[in-house]
Amino acid sequence: MRLSSDSESECWNMHHINSIRDLKSSLHEVACTCSGVRGSIPFLWEQIVDLTYKPKFEIVRPEEAPQIAERHFLDLRKMYGSVLAVDLLNKHGGEGRLSDMFSNAMQPIVSEDLRYLHFDFTKICGHVHFERLSFLYDQIADFLVKNGYFLLNEESEKMEQLGVVRTNCIDCLDRTNITQLRRIGVFAAEETISSHPKLDRCFRILWANHGDDISIQYSGTAALKGDLVRSGQRRVQGILKDRYISFKRYYLNNFSDGTKQDAIDLLQGHYKVSVGGDITPPSQTGGLEAIASFPLALCLVLIGLLLTTMSLGQVGNDPRHLLFSVVWGSISVGIASFVRAKGRIFCNRPRLQLHDKPGY
Repeated sequence: MRLSSDSESECWNMHHINSIRDLKSSLHEVACTCSGVRGSIPFLWEQIVDLTYKPKFEIVRPEEAPQIAERHFLDLRKMYGSVLAVDLLNKHGGEGRLSDMFSNAMQPIVSEDLRYLHFDFTKICGHVHFERLSFLYDQIADFLVKNGYFLLNEESEKMEQLGVVRTNCIDCLDRTNITQLRRIGVFAAEETISSHPKLDRCFRILWANHGDDISIQYSGTAALKGDLVRSGQRRVQGILKDRYISFKRYYLNNFSDGTKQDAIDLLQGHYKVSVGGDITPPSQTGGLEAIASFPLALCLVLIGLLLTTMSLGQVGNDPRHLLFSVVWGSISVGIASFVRAKGRIFCNRPRLQLHDKPGY
């Protein structure tokens, strides 16, 4: 699956979020909506699976990043008006390099209608302190107030939304949700969603399901930290579920997503099938990749470890078994080291396209 954007500034992972409320009563009817945008970093980068838990981020053609980012945000401004880009990446390792490149690409194009804000989500909020998101909301409150939301009542009185917040990972609509509910008369001046337990519960479940739907579409699993979104608390059951989801994502990323990407490329016409042509899927590189098998390599390592253990158990009867155990152990370590060093060829990667685009 692709993670970045293409050279035309189209992000592979991009979602338009529309929060809709329709309030009907015997006195009046009011409808209001608020839009937001979620998307990946808008320049060329890739994270190719290689059997490691977190593959390295690689920036592709970094000299093109400013032009691609400029085109991306020009398109967003044409569609939505003002844009506030909230960068939620941390400043360490591969993510740090992406964030620095994003910041550098944004500096020349920042204007009154295009703002950029970095918020180190991992450092500030950690794994459980999501109440610290209030620090982020405080920084973007003026933008939310200025650009508002769409509202229409039965007298055709209308307010229009003039801009959107674009985030990398999470949405920033909670404060706007409260503002809308106050504006249409559902909440009093000092009330919040948490003041109404039933509404709070329904609202949390709605957003948790929304996050799961986006995550399933892209990663094949539900979103992480779902229990925190639904209940506001981190529980042991939720932590164990996140461990399972993380393991499932690792398996899908390394051993399933390549075939999924081939299906997407085939359905969207990125790979052209010629009538009467060879229907055998082309190999990306041929050679060793064509015969590499992770299950086979894993079996050989396990067999080697088993024989090593059995040989060590026989050393007391025959000292030669010590040599056998060293041989079998060395073979196991050698195979494991080779798989680790050549992890990419053992993964399920797309085969209907060559390596001409980032993300493969």
